[in-house]
Amino acid sequence: MTVEDVWEKSRSIIEEKVGSNIFDLWIRPIKSVQIKDQQVTLEVPNRFFKEWIEDYYPNLMSETFEGVLGQAVAVRYKISEKEAADIKRMEARLENRKTRLANRGIYLNPRYTFDNFVTGQSNQFAQAAAKAVAENPGRAYNPLFVYGGVGLGKTHLISAIGNAVIDCRQEYNVLYVSAEQFTNEVVAAIRHSKTEELKKKYRNVDILLIDDVQFVENKVQTQEELFYTINSLYEKQQQIVISSDRPPREIKTVTDRLRSRFSMGLIADIQLPEFETRVAIIQKKATKERMELKEEVIAFIASIIKTNIRELEGCLIRLGAQSSLTGKQIDIDMAKTVLKDFLQDEDKPINIEQIQKTVCEYFGLKLQDLKARKRTKEIALPRQIAMYLCKQLTKASLSDIGKNMGGKDHATVIYACNQIEDKKTKDDNFNKMVETLLRKIKP
Repeated sequence: MTVEDVWEKSRSIIEEKVGSNIFDLWIRPIKSVQIKDQQVTLEVPNRFFKEWIEDYYPNLMSETFEGVLGQAVAVRYKISEKEAADIKRMEARLENRKTRLANRGIYLNPRYTFDNFVTGQSNQFAQAAAKAVAENPGRAYNPLFVYGGVGLGKTHLISAIGNAVIDCRQEYNVLYVSAEQFTNEVVAAIRHSKTEELKKKYRNVDILLIDDVQFVENKVQTQEELFYTINSLYEKQQQIVISSDRPPREIKTVTDRLRSRFSMGLIADIQLPEFETRVAIIQKKATKERMELKEEVIAFIASIIKTNIRELEGCLIRLGAQSSLTGKQIDIDMAKTVLKDFLQDEDKPINIEQIQKTVCEYFGLKLQDLKARKRTKEIALPRQIAMYLCKQLTKASLSDIGKNMGGKDHATVIYACNQIEDKKTKDDNFNKMVETLLRKIKP
């Protein structure tokens, strides 16, 4: 296969994975490809493209080329336009740090530091706890459990701990791993009879950073290995830091003893960023990227993106890319045009199907379970909660809600809503669970 054939095939696979909109905006402008000595070099128009692809799809390119070529390859980006010398030096320093750490088996994003983390009322407790852990690992709060919604900065914060510790204690063995990767390694170790090697890897570190631990739900052997790993590290006063999209009590299908390990240190939550924090994040990111933004543009972005810091940064990268390609200054008209997708999401009404999907994901059910005639507690309670949320968040009639819940009548929906209201007033934990679901559906 020629280089052109490889790139053409790779492009088709990438478009299928990311969709035509993202492909047209971020992948199609890639100008050329070079393949040499197991390294693929992609030429992108400017640093915004490089940063966006690395942040949002860090493994997409390497995995795609590996599938097409049948061998592992490293991917690097060559920037077409001339960069300012100071930005080029900074990018080179980050790249060198990333390579040095990777050579030690430490896969931390060098951009995720405490200096780059914008603190506000929504996250100041979690940030303070993370700093305390970085300054005194194994003794401040162990384990530290950080939870919050998607894109609020959990990965940034726990990675900042790792980066800070490496700067102060270069001899420390720091291991960052996603729960999904940990699960894959457990499965591989069992399959190839290498469990002792797995134990050696994870139980002999100074700091273990586990991201998105909710992914161990329903995985019995992974939970077992994680339980003993946490025990082993805790007994040796080695630091454990865990992130999740929900608090320990709401991670349903894990063993009680593992849940108790999650809870035995400090639990810190990251809440939705208030308007002022969102503005501060945009300003800091814009300054770093040498972008000139008027106050009205900053306020516009902060007003349409309320729940996801990663999307805030994505908006800036989109605007920066558009401005760089067209040679035009960023103004409010450009912002409204480029970010129209986010405006449409804001105005999109919530529907019954969306609520059902969220409730099913939360309770680990299938949609047909919610619509079935089963009356077991495991099914009946989530169904009642779904009915209650539909009444609160949609304009659907009681009859329509009942019909979409497996053919129930309006009286059943009224009864369900009354039951949920009653439980909310009597049980604080139940009330918090319903509030969590409300935030997931309508932040």
